[in-house]
Amino acid sequence: MKLWHHSLSENDIRQCLRIATGATLGFTLCKIFNWNYGVFFTVTPILLLGMIPKMNSQAAKQCIAAAVVCGVEVGILGGLFGSHPVLMLIIAFFLFLYKFACMSKGSLFLFGAQSVLSLSIMLNFASYPATDLNELIFTNLWASIISVSIALLMTMLIPDSEERAKYAPQTKQSQRMRHEALMGASIAALSFLLFQIFDLSDSMSAQATTLLLLFPMHWNGTLSYARKRAMGTLLGVVLGLAAQLFLYNWSGELILVIPLLWIGLMLLSYAHVKEDGGSGVGFAALTTLGILFGQYLAPDNDLVFSALYRISSILFAIVATLLFCYLIHRLLNSFAATRFGQ
Repeated sequence: MKLWHHSLSENDIRQCLRIATGATLGFTLCKIFNWNYGVFFTVTPILLLGMIPKMNSQAAKQCIAAAVVCGVEVGILGGLFGSHPVLMLIIAFFLFLYKFACMSKGSLFLFGAQSVLSLSIMLNFASYPATDLNELIFTNLWASIISVSIALLMTMLIPDSEERAKYAPQTKQSQRMRHEALMGASIAALSFLLFQIFDLSDSMSAQATTLLLLFPMHWNGTLSYARKRAMGTLLGVVLGLAAQLFLYNWSGELILVIPLLWIGLMLLSYAHVKEDGGSGVGFAALTTLGILFGQYLAPDNDLVFSALYRISSILFAIVATLLFCYLIHRLLNSFAATRFGQ
């Protein structure tokens, strides 16, 4: 597997700066104002600035819309069907289904992708009695607003030096779109079910991995990205542990944490843009580092246990997701109406 073969342009360097500075700014604001769910404020700017080469108003609208829609869905599900797990699972499947249908369509990919991640993580958090549902919903919405503002600010302060080539949407047959939506919804619903059964409240990285593996929208892409995700997770964890060892017991000193996070994000952004292939090793490492710093780094907590736990849980999630993806892919390909076509 050949990685980091893409030669860096001036636009690529500027994108690296946008990703590193934007995610660090989100992390800093979250820590200064003591907002909960720091992962939302750190990882969402990475998703926006890493998945979208140039932030624009359409992407901003889709991100905010995803937060609003998911907030309404989680509020209704949590309030009305929280005590009915079977019914909640069925409803969650259909919610995932239309979100993956949006992703398959192409023009609403960001809305679908952001919705899938937010809905799955929020539903899992909302199922625990200690969770303040209103705080969860409004924090996610606030994080989306802050992240969009940061992404637009970074695009304005560090603009591209030259015009990028316009994205040409891929034309898909209807049976392929049904295949992609059904496979994605099935895996997402199954992931939600397993995380509920085994009470995995502290495995956000693994939960996000099961969903990020579905973003290529087909079996071959998922298989290829699984290897990259495993490598990226290891790379992100190594950088997180290196930062923890350097900080030692000064992990509560924000003035020391911020430059280390920026340097780590800058190095991983470089790896991400060098791949020139969307979600790869660099992107997986970026999200891993963002989760470690945003969710688990605190004065009374260090990254060592969290990092080692992330590795084991993510590797297990990758293997399990691949197994179920393959089985569902074969099942859907058995019917002409849902055949992928490859």
